Amino acid sequence: MRFFNRVPKFDFMGPRIVGLWVSGILTAAALALVLFRGLNLGIDFTGGVLVEVEYQQAVELDEVRSDLAAAGYERAVVQFFGSSTAVMIRLPPTEGDASSAQVSAHLLEALHADDKQIELRRIEFVGPQLGEELAEKGGLALLTAFIGIVIYIAFRFEWKFAIGAIAAQCHDALMMLGFLSVMWVEFDITTLAAVLALFGYSLNETIVIFDRVRENLLLQRRSEILDVVNLSVNQTLMRSVITHLTTLLVLFALLFLGGPSVHSFSVAMIFGVLVSLYSSIYISTNMAVVMGVKREDLLPPETKEIDEMP
Repeated sequence: MRFFNRVPKFDFMGPRIVGLWVSGILTAAALALVLFRGLNLGIDFTGGVLVEVEYQQAVELDEVRSDLAAAGYERAVVQFFGSSTAVMIRLPPTEGDASSAQVSAHLLEALHADDKQIELRRIEFVGPQLGEELAEKGGLALLTAFIGIVIYIAFRFEWKFAIGAIAAQCHDALMMLGFLSVMWVEFDITTLAAVLALFGYSLNETIVIFDRVRENLLLQRRSEILDVVNLSVNQTLMRSVITHLTTLLVLFALLFLGGPSVHSFSVAMIFGVLVSLYSSIYISTNMAVVMGVKREDLLPPETKEIDEMP
């Protein structure tokens, strides 16, 4: 327990200017990647074919994926639908004017339906209009979450802290999207959920440090602002490391054991968790210092008592 109670003495604010420059360059590069390279949009946003099949016996998803890949459906998304015998398959948009009968016949042939006694339960064509509508709703969800965070921070902290927290949120979101673009990770509904989850996770890390900075500014009245910020970050460092390690353990378990259905979510969140640890120090806190936050900003306004007695 003594190890966890020790407060290190790292000079986090020493390279703060370098940190801002590096963050600015990487954020600009991430934005350029998203704008010019784009994202590897999944079937949720591009449309495609939705198929439900029923097996007579329980089946392994890896077996279904290998059968589909052998028939040319490498991008098929396969998952259970209610039980281990009901499987839902999502395919990319079909080329040409293939009918549902042609698609279902080819799909059942790929799954060896005659040998495995597979029944086709449902087949639907999801048009690009529905994918575009889903993309618009996803973007609206991101915007709503961001606005909600901005409103909360504006009331929760002094405005100089709020600017730092908002900058960290923008930094983390752009860095995650840039990473997904570079690695060409499929961007589907689960990946969108990872971006939304990152907003909350990053904000939580920022609030922990800001609370300690505010407390130390009021307690240590003779200390310089950089010394107070360094002390606050060091005091919360062990807590942040432990929190991130436990979160990463769960995410790596999902990555290696969760299967392809949560692969994009796991990869995005692992990167996001690491970025949020950095941004809570060198973006949010650093920006508050750059904005010139001082002890007087946190003190309540003085009130003058007027003695009306003669």
